[in-house]
Amino acid sequence: MSGRSEPVPFAFVAEADRFRSNVAPPPRERASAGQMAGRWLLGLTLAGGLVGALVIGMPALSADSSAPGTQQSQATEGR
Repeated sequence: MSGRSEPVPFAFVAEADRFRSNVAPPPRERASAGQMAGRWLLGLTLAGGLVGALVIGMPALSADSSAPGTQQSQATEGR
């Protein structure tokens, strides 16, 4: 490391605003019908999977204490 400290010119920062937006971005391409159908199919598949997992998992999430062999009835038998 050198002990010299040289002043850093920051004039380029002030001039950068002139060159910021001199190039316009290209226009977005429209999705084809096949791409749109694929996106819809993917969305429906994901939504159907989530709904199916919820429907299959609901019996495990229900708090039915009247069913024989549950953890609660086994815990009370040991006392």
